[in-house]
Amino acid sequence: MDKLIAALLVAVGLINLLPMVGVLSGARIAAGYGIDLPGPDLEILLRHRALLFGVLGGFIVYAAFLPALQWPAVVLAGLSMAGFLLLAWSVGGYNAALAKVALVDAIGLVLLAAAVLLKLQAGAQATA
Repeated sequence: MDKLIAALLVAVGLINLLPMVGVLSGARIAAGYGIDLPGPDLEILLRHRALLFGVLGGFIVYAAFLPALQWPAVVLAGLSMAGFLLLAWSVGGYNAALAKVALVDAIGLVLLAAAVLLKLQAGAQATA
């Protein structure tokens, strides 16, 4: 069960690492999100966002192999993914590229929920 939990968390971590490619250039950010970058201000903010996703994704992958860090990783990943979905839903009118991001985050939340259920089951078995 521990290996399956780790595999699920690695998958969630990799989902969070995907946007990190945007750190390399504004063009990659624009292509990934299907938007135009009107100036350096937005490019800087979005490239920094990509960097933060890299940090989060790296932490989730690292935590996959350290059970003591798995709950914090689950909480952070869940807040990030659910937060994006909530923002996308509340604002609406987003493009096809952001719809893909929302779909990937929804898939990530399903993987995360599976990891949570397995962790809870493992915890219940350990105390039984």
